[in-house]
Amino acid sequence: MSIEPTAPKARVRRSPEAARENILAAAEALLVEHGPQAIKLADVAKAAGVVHANVIHHFGSISGVETALMERMIRRLADQVIAGFEKEGAVPGFGAKALFDAFEAKGAARLAAWLEMTGEGGRMTLVRQVVDEVVDTRVAREAGVGREAIIDFILLNIILAIGVGLFGPTLGELLGRPPERARELALEMVQGRITALGGKV
Repeated sequence: MSIEPTAPKARVRRSPEAARENILAAAEALLVEHGPQAIKLADVAKAAGVVHANVIHHFGSISGVETALMERMIRRLADQVIAGFEKEGAVPGFGAKALFDAFEAKGAARLAAWLEMTGEGGRMTLVRQVVDEVVDTRVAREAGVGREAIIDFILLNIILAIGVGLFGPTLGELLGRPPERARELALEMVQGRITALGGKV
């Protein structure tokens, strides 16, 4: 019995933007499922259905993929928060909830911690730009809340969201609390800060 040769798979031609998006989507899926240690050149290339050289071509290195992925997640979160501010009747604290969702479910907390622990935290330069955009949007919407107060509020939210995303359920379980209790406590702190600022953030 002879074995028929299989035809090679047809290559998918993508624009550079689509190719980058495909690679980042694959990297994000690996991050969410397995954590930042799974973002390796071979695994990302395989998940994206491309060769290693394509990943290198578009991002320079696997570090470039990590940076671009963090920036993509930050940009998406900022766009969501800014859009929420622009809606009539936005509930105070909705941005904090979006931030907590991203840092818990999407793996952003683990990636941010991974970058910091490997000495690469400085690559998260987009954070400052995004914070400025959010602050400018909020200051434009609300009189009476100073820029510094809003930046402090955002800093508090980020620190709490990263802590809950990394350790919340595990520490809660160790202390005999439900897995969601750390998030509830953190959001109570956020709500207290919102109240202290007159409900204007």
